[in-house]
Amino acid sequence: MDGNPNGAFDSSSVSTSEYCETMHRKVSYGSTTPVQSQQKTSRSQLMAVSIREYVCIGVLFLINLLNYMDRYTLSAVLTQVQKFFHIGDAEAGLLQTVFIVFYMVFAPLCGFLGDRYNRKWIMTVGIAVWVAAVVASSFVPHQHFIIFLLLRGVVGIGEASYVIIAPTIISDLFSKTVRSRVLMFFYFAIPLGSGLGYIVGSYVASAFGAWYWGLRVTPVVGFVCLLLIVFVIQEPERGAADKADGAKNACDQAPSTYFEDLKEIVQVKSYLTSTVGYIAVVFATGTLSWWAPTAIQHSAAAREGLNSTALLSDSEKNHVSLVFGALTVAGGIIGVLVGAIWAEWWKRGKFCFRKIQTYRADALVCGIGSLLAIPFLFSGFYMVKQIPALSWVLFFFCVTFLCLNWSVNVDMLMYIVTPKRRSVANSWQILMSHLFGDASGPYIIGLISDALRKGVTTPEAHYDSLVLAFYLPNGLLIIGFIFYMIAAKTVVQDKARVDVIIGKTDTNAKYKNKNEVDFYNGKDSGLDNGTFQDDC
Repeated sequence: MDGNPNGAFDSSSVSTSEYCETMHRKVSYGSTTPVQSQQKTSRSQLMAVSIREYVCIGVLFLINLLNYMDRYTLSAVLTQVQKFFHIGDAEAGLLQTVFIVFYMVFAPLCGFLGDRYNRKWIMTVGIAVWVAAVVASSFVPHQHFIIFLLLRGVVGIGEASYVIIAPTIISDLFSKTVRSRVLMFFYFAIPLGSGLGYIVGSYVASAFGAWYWGLRVTPVVGFVCLLLIVFVIQEPERGAADKADGAKNACDQAPSTYFEDLKEIVQVKSYLTSTVGYIAVVFATGTLSWWAPTAIQHSAAAREGLNSTALLSDSEKNHVSLVFGALTVAGGIIGVLVGAIWAEWWKRGKFCFRKIQTYRADALVCGIGSLLAIPFLFSGFYMVKQIPALSWVLFFFCVTFLCLNWSVNVDMLMYIVTPKRRSVANSWQILMSHLFGDASGPYIIGLISDALRKGVTTPEAHYDSLVLAFYLPNGLLIIGFIFYMIAAKTVVQDKARVDVIIGKTDTNAKYKNKNEVDFYNGKDSGLDNGTFQDDC
C-alpha cells in the first residue's frame, strides 16, 4: 500500500482483497471517547479558528448570498420581463435554463482548474465576469431578447467558478463537526439570497419604475466582494484540514490526470446515488422558485376577473414577492439548520438518537427531507386559488423540507471523495443536478404549461396548467427519496475507503468486535456502536 516512493498513497494501489481485509479491521475513525469529551473537542476546535478564517468564511458567505440574490431577482419581475420582451412561458423558462446550461458546462472546467491551480484567482476572474454580465444584461433593449438570453448565460459562467470551488476551500480549512457547521452557515446563503432576490428585485423595480433596475443592485456589492477576494481570501493547501486531523497522506496524493479522477469518482457508489437524489431535489426546488410567484400572480388576477397579470397593481405584485421571499428565507434557513443539526445528532447518537446512532445519517436526512416535501408541494399549488393564506403555510413547509439537504449533501461528498478530487466531484454533481434539475426544469414546466393551455392566455388557464405541470417534480421527489436510501446503504464503506487512501486509517489494528465487522459489510442493525463518534 505504500509503493509510492514519495510516500503518497495512490488509490489505484488498493487491491480488492486488501480493501476487504481493511474493512474487517478496526478502523481508527476514533476511539470509545465519551460523547461529552467529543463535545468539548468540537468546542475547542471552534475556538481555535482564527479571526482571518472567520473573515474568509464571511466573504465566501456574502458572495454566495449575492449569487442567489441575482439568480432569483429576475424571477420576482418575470411577468414584467415577459411583457417587455413579448415572450411566453416557454421563453421565460428558457432564461433560467440558459443560465444553468452555461453554468453547468463550465462547472467541469472549474472543477479541473480548482483541483490543480490557485482557487483564489479562479474565483476572482469568475466574479469579475459575473459582475460585468449582470450589469450589461440590464441595458439590453426590448427587441434583442437573444442578447439578453446570452448574457444571462454568461452570468452562469461566473457563478460556476465560485460555487464549485468555495466548498472545497472550506473543506481544506476545517474538518469534522466544525466543517459541518461552517458548511451549514455557508448554505444559509441559498434560502436567504433567494428570498432577498424576490424582495429586492420587486421593490427596487417598483421604486425606479422599471424591472431592469432590480438587476443593478447585486453587481455593486459584487464589486466590493471582488476586492475582498483579492485582499482577504487565503488559499489553503489541499487536504490541510484532514492532515491536521491525522490523515498523514491527505496533502501528498500522487498527481493524476482528469480521466483518472473521473474513473476514481464513478466508483464511489454513494456519490452516484446521492447525485441522483440531489438531481430530484434541485429539479423541485428550481421549478418551485421560478414558477410559484408567477402562478400566484395568475391566480390573483383570475380571482379579480382580470385578463392579464399586467393589470395587477404594483402593491399586489410586491406583496407576492415579499411573502414568497420571506417564506423562502425562513423555510430555507430553518431547513438548512434543522438538516445539519439533525444529521449531526444522529451521527453522534445524541438525545433521541442515542439508541439509533448511525453514520448513515447524512444520506437518511436528505432522503427523508425529499419524501416529506411531496405532500406540501402538491397541496400548496392547489390551495393558492382556494385558500391563499393556507398555500403560504404549505409552501413554507415544502421549502423547509427541500432545504434539509443543502449543507448535508455537500458535507457527505467531502468525506466520500479524496481531498484532491473534491472540486472535480463537486463540479460533476452540480453539472448533473443542473442538467437534469433546475436547468431543464423551468423550461420543461413551461413547455408542459403551454401545451396544456392549448393557446388560451387567460390568467386562470395559466394557473391551472402550471398546477398540472407540477405533478412532475412531485414524482421526481419520490425517486430522490429512493436513491438517497440506497446511498445510506453504502456511504459508510465509501468513507472508510477514503480514510484508507488519505492515511487516516490504521490498517494494522484489529477490529473491536463483531458488530463493527457486520457494520462494514452492510449487515448492521442500524446501531454504529460508537465506531465513528470521534470523527463526527
